[in-house]
Amino acid sequence: MEKVKTYVGIDVSKETLDIAFYPRQQAKRFRNTEAGIDGAVTYVKSLNPTLVVMEATGGLELSFAVSLGVADIPVAVVNPRQVRDYAKSTGKLAKTDSIDAQVLADFAVAIHPEPRPLADGQTQELKDILARRRQLNEMITAEKNRLDRARRPVSDYIKAHIAWLEKELDEMDSNMHRFIQESPIWREKNDLLQSIPGVGPILSSTLLADLPELGSLNRKQIAALVGVAPLNRDSGKFRGERTAWGGRAKVRAALYMATLVATRYNAIIRSFYQRLCTAGKAKKAAITACMRKLLTIMNAMMKHQTPWYSVSNQVVVS
Repeated sequence: MEKVKTYVGIDVSKETLDIAFYPRQQAKRFRNTEAGIDGAVTYVKSLNPTLVVMEATGGLELSFAVSLGVADIPVAVVNPRQVRDYAKSTGKLAKTDSIDAQVLADFAVAIHPEPRPLADGQTQELKDILARRRQLNEMITAEKNRLDRARRPVSDYIKAHIAWLEKELDEMDSNMHRFIQESPIWREKNDLLQSIPGVGPILSSTLLADLPELGSLNRKQIAALVGVAPLNRDSGKFRGERTAWGGRAKVRAALYMATLVATRYNAIIRSFYQRLCTAGKAKKAAITACMRKLLTIMNAMMKHQTPWYSVSNQVVVS
């Protein structure tokens, strides 16, 4: 008789870890503390689960996910929106920590997301630097918006704060550059990516930290992972407009800004963008297509370790 597989869903909050199961059994709750995490890992490991599923919760899940990975427990950290959409599709509209944990367990059975290797310490540090850089940029933007409406003496305080934030941003950029240069592997990948006109340190750093799959997937897979692959919206005879959505928002945001630059300074992307616009393509759709093309080029360069001067003569595709 085949052994029944156990799937585990874990809802992580600031104070607790709620654990639910499929097949269903009595749910468990542990404190989200060092001792509580150790106890939860020991308990989950004793079940020999086929898969553990958790939501990405802005970093709260990281310590527990790392502990599960160290214990050789297969764990998948998934997008909360996917889980909420799944819950709605099955009629589960109520939301509590225990209900969310059970939804995650059911999601694990129905969808069976692929466990992915956890980021190593060095990659996580780079992610933290990038996250802090984004926070500084958001604060600078917010302060500049306030400055437009402020009068003295408040405007003087805001200007001083903006100057301090911009100094912190410069220091963060220096630290990010130093961090990458200290790793021979990252330095080689970074140099390869930044050889592409339009690709700067922000996009290359984001790709190193948040898209480790770059170069290991084919062009369709990498486009879908980032969220720049066109998705069908058809029903019967109706043919809806193809749209790109989902994927990794941080990577997509950095890729969008780099693509805007590339449409001006990268001969391949500029020519492609102009051709699409001349053919009547909406500018927003043309930019998305250029994002996908730039991503495809970077993916091929990383896969084949091809320098840009070769790609500029003949684009290598996966």
